[in-house]
Amino acid sequence: MTYKTLMAHLAVGQSNAEVLRVVAELGAKLGSRIVGISACQPVQFQYGEYYVSGDVITACQGELQVELRNAETEFRDALADAKLALEWRSTYTTDALPHYLAGEARCADLIVTSTVTGGAFDSSRHSSIADLVMQSGRPVLLVPRSGARFPFDQVVVAWKDTREARLATAAALPILKVAKHVTVVEIADDEEQSGALGRTQDVAKWLAMHEITAEPLAVLSRGDDADALDAVLTDQQCDLVVAGAYGHNRMREWVFGGVTDNVLHGGRCALLAH
Repeated sequence: MTYKTLMAHLAVGQSNAEVLRVVAELGAKLGSRIVGISACQPVQFQYGEYYVSGDVITACQGELQVELRNAETEFRDALADAKLALEWRSTYTTDALPHYLAGEARCADLIVTSTVTGGAFDSSRHSSIADLVMQSGRPVLLVPRSGARFPFDQVVVAWKDTREARLATAAALPILKVAKHVTVVEIADDEEQSGALGRTQDVAKWLAMHEITAEPLAVLSRGDDADALDAVLTDQQCDLVVAGAYGHNRMREWVFGGVTDNVLHGGRCALLAH
């Protein structure tokens, strides 16, 4: 198993240098085709008692079209020397951006995207990571805006005994195969330590069947799983964390809350699957 096609999602109106660097190096290591993709929506005006002229709307649409072309230029320039098969897709759409991106993900094995630096309510330019992960049916590799650690030599699987964690671990197999060290860790309270170690040992044995050596580890929960996991990631000098993404309430906990925030602030990438 490998990633035959990587989909690189470029946000418009900002630099995508880290996403493109990770995509180029991962693609070269795995021999993947790279599909670049970008999308934006019409700007949502609050009309109310104010008049917005057609010229203003047309100018905003023109600006977004320029930003899409700039994203394509950035994509092709960054990967010009990569010697990989390239394809570009983009659209100016009235659909929600995650809906478009999720639909196009049918052609890819892995989506690579970044955290958003734009305004939280600027849905015309920025896609919701949570919605993309939940809708795409593909694993999503989340890259911090700067300082991403690559290659992924040290990988930690953040294990929970759930469907989503199983899917994420299976989706990460191509990366785990080329990693130098893999740790499977479960955070559990004192009463669950024995069970947690048994579960991580099971996962390690399963990975061994795929010719991947992994260290099983159970870590005592002290009330904040995010802090406990962050301590493991620091101790392991982790480059990439693999984790399941859950329903909307828990999704916000993992993607926008403590766990993934801690990961990204450390310059680490996160592979998420739902």
